[in-house]
Amino acid sequence: MNDFYLTPLTGSILVFLVVVCGHRFRKAWKEQYPGWQKRAWMYGVPALVGLFMLGFVPLEF
Repeated sequence: MNDFYLTPLTGSILVFLVVVCGHRFRKAWKEQYPGWQKRAWMYGVPALVGLFMLGFVPLEF
């Protein structure tokens, strides 16, 4: 398990994806158009997984 880490580039890309997915989740929740629950899950789950990865996977320089 020592070989599993994030590089600065992958960490930066992951931060960007988490921000975009989180923003889209919030927008779907706020506007609540028909089918908003499906879109909220579609954006919320990747944002949650990305946050867990940023929190628990070490960053290697």
